Amino acid sequence: MTFLNEYRHSVDPKNRLFIPAKFREELGETFYVTRKIMDKCLAVYSEAEWTRFSEKLKALPESQVGKIKLFIFSKTVQVSPDSHGRILLPAQLLQYAGIEKSVVIAGAGDHVQIWDEATWDANEKDLNLEEIENLFCQLGL
Repeated sequence: MTFLNEYRHSVDPKNRLFIPAKFREELGETFYVTRKIMDKCLAVYSEAEWTRFSEKLKALPESQVGKIKLFIFSKTVQVSPDSHGRILLPAQLLQYAGIEKSVVIAGAGDHVQIWDEATWDANEKDLNLEEIENLFCQLGL
C-alpha cells in the first residue's frame, strides 16, 4: 500500500473531514489519526501501519521514548468514516495542526498527512529542489 497524490477539502463546522475514496480504500474501515512529530500536521495510518508503528515504539526502552510515546498515544484517535466518507477530528488535533477550515490531504507513502492548506502551500513554495536532489543522490535514489 502506497499513498499517493493530494486532495483539497474543508473541515465542516462539526469538525468532520471528507477522506477521498482512494485513501479510504487503502486505509480500511477503521484507521488512526495522530500528531506528526516532525511537522505541524496530522498523520493517518491504516490498522496494519499503526500496529507496525506502535509496536516499534513499544519495543524501545521507556527511558528513550517515554516522552515520544506520551506525545503520540495521548492524542491518537481511532476513526471510521461515516456513510458520506467523513471522519470526525477532535478539536485538539485540529488546533495542533493549525487547521481551521481548508486542508490538504496528501499521500506520504506508508501513511496520509492532513495539513492546513495555507501551511501546505507555504511549504510547497519554500521547497528547495537542489536540496532535495542532493538528498536523492546521497541516499542512492
